[in-house]
Amino acid sequence: MKWTLLLLTLGISPGRIMGQTPAPRPPAVEVSADATVQVKPDQATLAIGIVTQAPTAQEAGAQNANQTQMALDKLRAAMGAGGTLRTLGYSINPVYSDSKNGQPTIRAYSANNTVQVTTSDLAGLGKLIDAATQGGANRIQGLQFSVKDEAPFRAEALKNAVKAARANAEAIAAAAGLKLGKVLLVHQDNASVIRPIPGPRAFAAAEIAPTPVEPGTIEVRASVTVSIELQ
Repeated sequence: MKWTLLLLTLGISPGRIMGQTPAPRPPAVEVSADATVQVKPDQATLAIGIVTQAPTAQEAGAQNANQTQMALDKLRAAMGAGGTLRTLGYSINPVYSDSKNGQPTIRAYSANNTVQVTTSDLAGLGKLIDAATQGGANRIQGLQFSVKDEAPFRAEALKNAVKAARANAEAIAAAAGLKLGKVLLVHQDNASVIRPIPGPRAFAAAEIAPTPVEPGTIEVRASVTVSIELQ
């Protein structure tokens, strides 16, 4: 026991005393690469807001309720059974005005109801927007395209990223006069979906012209780091 304590104090392991040395690590190359897969979206979500203003909170809330119900009725009729609706948020807040003495005063109350629409009918998305605005919605925001099942596209992006990383490693090894051996480590740095998201858009109540919407494509991106033994 005394000898063991002495060896540890001196920083000498028993293995080294017995002539055992750790195996040297093989030379390796570590490279990173990323890949992107272009995907055609099959789903869209849209936030539709109804904002009303009145002298009292009760009046603002009542007006908002009526206007929201009309917008929802229009949306349901245009959407049919191919979409879903859910409330994102509701609020009533005072609207202040500045006075000459610097003390703000309440001049009105604003009610805001935001509903999220999810639909797989991308061709009819413009009609949904028009139906909402005709029904009383006065704010359209958060339009976002996506795919219902991202897993296969993410797997494809990861596969391509690994292939690209290996190709880079082969180029480095060849330049050094070496060959690649076994893969020591594969690390996924990230896997993300990049969707074009238009900014908020306000509509006049009387706007009835068809709204063009172009889904385009979205990107599924993956990045990996690969460590491969050199021979």
